[in-house]
Amino acid sequence: MTSQLIECRQLVRTYQLGETQVKALDHVDVDIQAGEFIAIMGPSGSGKSTLMNILGCLDTPNQGSYKLNGKQIADLSDEELSATRNQSFGFVFQSFHLLPRLTAVDNVLLPVRYAPNPDLQAMRVRAEKLLTDLGLGRHLNHRPNQLSGGQRQRVAIARSMINSPKVLFADEPTGALDSKTSVEIMDLFKALNDDGQTIIMVTHEQEVADEAKRILIMRDGVLAEEVV
Repeated sequence: MTSQLIECRQLVRTYQLGETQVKALDHVDVDIQAGEFIAIMGPSGSGKSTLMNILGCLDTPNQGSYKLNGKQIADLSDEELSATRNQSFGFVFQSFHLLPRLTAVDNVLLPVRYAPNPDLQAMRVRAEKLLTDLGLGRHLNHRPNQLSGGQRQRVAIARSMINSPKVLFADEPTGALDSKTSVEIMDLFKALNDDGQTIIMVTHEQEVADEAKRILIMRDGVLAEEVV
């Protein structure tokens, strides 16, 4: 049985570029159930990244409402918003965003250091297990420059999962990878989703989007189409 996780109504996001006002989102409604795997597509400037940034609480709308588990995001203090990003969301990016001087395990542990009263020893065990489950058991103490692109993305996925997030956000997660490695990463996402993980992914690649269970297509700041 699914439950409503995200409910957005009439989201508007505008940006001022010089004397020009750009409407990145134009009255967008989105409902997302727990356990969904959603791809957001659209041409450059369509609003897909803006939508993901708002859903991930990395940006705020000028108008409209966003409820996460029934709670209005606009009612949260800055401290509560930071805690929500850290504890409820995990993020995977195209360029990995790993710290070069840290080992794979220590990169995975980064979000834990911002959590209240973390049990670092227990979380290190969890980080090692996540990496091992992702096929990196022999690379726990390797630094990013000792890993392939696919291995670095696996480290980033493990990092996104360390705090058991309600939602995993992936922004062009295969964009820097070759086709074979892209298939492997998408298989990982599908396996995570099969285990109940909610995933929201931005991509411009149709074959990647087709691996999701629902596709939201953005055009000119509007949610133009949904494909199930």
